Amino acid sequence: MQTRCWLESFAILHRDPCLVAIHKPAGLLVHRSPIDTRETRFALQLARDALGQRVYPVHRLDKATSGLLIFALDPDSARQLAGQFARREVAKRYLALVRGWPPAQGCIDRALRHQPDPRADGPRTGEPTSKSALTRFACLGQAVLDRPLGRYPQQRYALLELAPETGRKHQIRRHLNHLNHPVIGDVNHGDRHHNHLFHDWRGYHRLYLAATELHLRHPDSGQALRLSAPLQGDFRATLNALGLAPPPGVEPQSRHSTETGT
Repeated sequence: MQTRCWLESFAILHRDPCLVAIHKPAGLLVHRSPIDTRETRFALQLARDALGQRVYPVHRLDKATSGLLIFALDPDSARQLAGQFARREVAKRYLALVRGWPPAQGCIDRALRHQPDPRADGPRTGEPTSKSALTRFACLGQAVLDRPLGRYPQQRYALLELAPETGRKHQIRRHLNHLNHPVIGDVNHGDRHHNHLFHDWRGYHRLYLAATELHLRHPDSGQALRLSAPLQGDFRATLNALGLAPPPGVEPQSRHSTETGT
């Protein structure tokens, strides 16, 4: 994704004295990382520059994933928020466009081995261990695309809402691939034939996975806080082309900041 697109998709969705929530575009790293040393722009940097103050990361999104990302605005809030994520007290919601028609709902309970990245994690020591991983999902809609691929004249796709209860690396992408319903645009765990079909059809390539909602406790008041993010324009345009509609709560929002008290 080009820098211009990053700047157009970046938006502040919520701001109060303790935290800020932003929309992170697909293709943008959260912060500087050995994963891609050529990158010069990061979500942390954009948020800092937009606010004119230091921000503190408390969770992460993959570079290819778009959507809701929060930063704390002081060290104490950062510790409290990071603790909620670590203790799995934060409810997370994602949307994904997948190949095929999965069941109406389900739960993927499949342990995942840690997949270290030598650039980010350093040399591997010992054998990777498997850790429990649980992802719940619900099908929000199904679509048929009249484009041939292989021996099939039409292709089936579905829009899923996902709630991961653990936070393993690439958990949603790996779990959906295990179900044989990989996320469209996933170059690591997906189907390259369908990825190429979407690139040819839509004229751009992206991972169709977005973080859309977080439920957590405000670090100052302790009150329940629900944060949501709209879908990035290219994701929404593809859903429209397929005749699929995202659920309420991920409609387009203003690019202007919202100031809320605590």
